[in-house]
Amino acid sequence: MKKYAKLIITLGLAGGIMLAGCQKNETAEAEPTATPEPTQEAEATPEPTAMAAEEPEPTEDPIPDGYVVSYLTGEYVPESIGRRRPVAVMLNNLKPACPQAGIANAGVVYEAPVEGGITRLMGVFEDYDNLEKIGSVRSCRDYYIFYASGFDAIYTHYGQSAYALPFLELPEVNNISGLAGYGDQVFYRTTDRKSPHNAYTSFEGIQKGIEINGYSQEYDEDFQPGYAFCGVDDEVELPAETEANVVKPGYFLNEPWFEYNPEDKLYYRFQYGDKQIDELTGEQIAYKNIILQYSSWRKYDENGYLNIDVDEPNVGKYIVNGKAIDITWKKHTPWGATFYYDTNGNQITMDTGKTWVCIIQDTYADRVEILGSDDNSDTSADTQGSEEQAAAEEAAASDTEY
Repeated sequence: MKKYAKLIITLGLAGGIMLAGCQKNETAEAEPTATPEPTQEAEATPEPTAMAAEEPEPTEDPIPDGYVVSYLTGEYVPESIGRRRPVAVMLNNLKPACPQAGIANAGVVYEAPVEGGITRLMGVFEDYDNLEKIGSVRSCRDYYIFYASGFDAIYTHYGQSAYALPFLELPEVNNISGLAGYGDQVFYRTTDRKSPHNAYTSFEGIQKGIEINGYSQEYDEDFQPGYAFCGVDDEVELPAETEANVVKPGYFLNEPWFEYNPEDKLYYRFQYGDKQIDELTGEQIAYKNIILQYSSWRKYDENGYLNIDVDEPNVGKYIVNGKAIDITWKKHTPWGATFYYDTNGNQITMDTGKTWVCIIQDTYADRVEILGSDDNSDTSADTQGSEEQAAAEEAAASDTEY
């Protein structure tokens, strides 16, 4: 299923690289390389290797009794959690809505632009049983529905744009909406923030929404996970490519970046000129893997609603352990997972841990910065002035939440 008649993009990346593998805490020397131009014509990439429909498995120690390998993180998790369908929750990312509550529990976070130069987040949660506060929750955009479906997730949102509604009504989509008649049984509002920045949900609320809608919490029998992980005791060894100590996705309003900590080998998240923290823990959020996923796009209308392509293969970057490599991405089925490949057409192996996926409008690829230790890294934010900030917030607040 195609969302619209897409731009014809011939993918290609010059020069092959070695297939990334799992190593025992070994690193390789990094060398700079150029960021690919997503929209330029080039020679076709090799046909990606087909992914077998099997569970990810660790390479060494047997899985402890009662545990399975998580589809989201590659970690050992209780079977009751790891084989229960996750939920994908739309999270407000405007400054008045920060810090978000519960975001640290998401195994995967998607960040994508919406209208007004802002970004919205979608957290994919499998381990959220102890969360009494998740959010604040915001409205749906159509492309997030497809990102969520790639994990067979139950999609949770508070309202939607007019362009998203036809997709939400399709039988392939299981969603929980704050505007449905049962909404007050799933969501609640706090008094510490103004609407629309104060709508939250919880584990109990989401479970109530699942019960009301009669959704199954078992994965579809044909579910095919998109991520292939290293063993829990191993580490991904990327070939000598780009050094990646600071990663700037190039989003306009929040101007986020990630800083690599070589001690714990995690990427720590910043935005709006400061650390991004989880309200419930008070700690800065951090991720093992970063994926930059370039996508073609167009505007639906003069109001700036975006139609981001979720089907047409394109290029990107995979970033882990202080390095980055060129990748391509594609979906094998419209509602299925997104798969990521190196430039030889082999599916990449990801490190065990949480992943942050940045959806990059391909025409803004030149705003992306991946900096090494020898690069000048100015991480001071120059966010929009208060008048522009207020305008962006007003535009976001006026989306179709009714």
